[in-house]
Amino acid sequence: MEEAAAAVGAPPPAAAAAAAAAAAAAAAAGAERSLGAASSSPRRLLALLGAKLCTWHIWKTIILGQMLSLFICGTAVTSQYLADKYQVNTPMLQSFINYFLLLLVYTTMLVFRTGSDSLWQILKQRWWKYIILGLADVEANYTIVKAYQYTTLTSVQLLDCFGIPMLMALSWFILRARYRLIHFVAVAICLLGVGTMVGADILSGRQEGEGSDVVIGDVLVLLAASLYAISNVSEEYIVKNLSRVEFLGMVGLFGTIISGLQLAIVEHKEIMKIQWNWKIALLFTAFALCMFGLYNFMPVVIKVTSATSVNLAILTSDLYSLFLGLFLFLYKFSGLYIVSFVIIMVGFTLYCSTPTRTAEPVALPQPSSSGLDNVALKLEENDGETPALTVQFTRGETVVVSTN
Repeated sequence: MEEAAAAVGAPPPAAAAAAAAAAAAAAAAGAERSLGAASSSPRRLLALLGAKLCTWHIWKTIILGQMLSLFICGTAVTSQYLADKYQVNTPMLQSFINYFLLLLVYTTMLVFRTGSDSLWQILKQRWWKYIILGLADVEANYTIVKAYQYTTLTSVQLLDCFGIPMLMALSWFILRARYRLIHFVAVAICLLGVGTMVGADILSGRQEGEGSDVVIGDVLVLLAASLYAISNVSEEYIVKNLSRVEFLGMVGLFGTIISGLQLAIVEHKEIMKIQWNWKIALLFTAFALCMFGLYNFMPVVIKVTSATSVNLAILTSDLYSLFLGLFLFLYKFSGLYIVSFVIIMVGFTLYCSTPTRTAEPVALPQPSSSGLDNVALKLEENDGETPALTVQFTRGETVVVSTN
């Protein structure tokens, strides 16, 4: 009896096997779905990252930034070639030629303008601001060159990066730029690339002396970085709010005056020692064209991006100079230079992937009004409304008047 009951309650062997197979298939399908989801997550993340980075704006920013780096590379190589091959050390004369070219082109354009954009109106309204800007720009170019006479190349490369956080701070307060976490991470990556480049210089023996007075040289580098930050923030404000022609015209005017006076004071002896020939003249011409191209092109790039992103982009200029120096000055090559270039470009691309935002000016609180003012305002509103009258006659000839 018990055996019969057990036989009746137990499922058939074939049904049990089918159920087990179905459960195993379901478990396998679930495992495949989970593995598929896990494998698709990285692919989805890479697709989103590629869609964010591979845009025309990002590529345009990268290309424009590297063009600026090539201009700076041209100025560095021609200056070093003049110094090493012909013992010509005249940074102020070279800057004076650039400012004079800007004066001839852009200040002349301002002379022929009329109205509020004319040269006279600009000088009348903002002359002292452009004197400060011209002084900052001229002295930044001069002090960074003088720093090489006192300190090492490594110190210059490292301390010159101080201009980036200085620039971000000035942009925060003056231009009201607001950064996200990704911007600080990108800047840190770029500075890591600079550190890698400096390490490669040390390993390849490219420190170029110990310097005659390292403290003075380091102070000059920090001063130059601060002056460059002031100049670049001012340039971004003028280009985005006024005009590129006004910026270049005013820099050309006051830069020519300031650099000309300083040239007559500090470099007249060096100029007299130059043994002029066609090769030296060609190097001066190449430097002037590169510098003039840099000053013409940088406002265009800053208007599209920002002063901070431009300064991150031109960190690669030292690497371009190094690559040319492998052939011109017989520098030693290190694989770390390629690594540093890749790191800087990754940080720069990451910075440009997310635009900064501009903080809205804080509205000033309105003066508080008294309760009587509010009551008067309410009364004025009520005066504009005509009350409705309802007249009803009852049988007892009583008049009832009500207002709604």
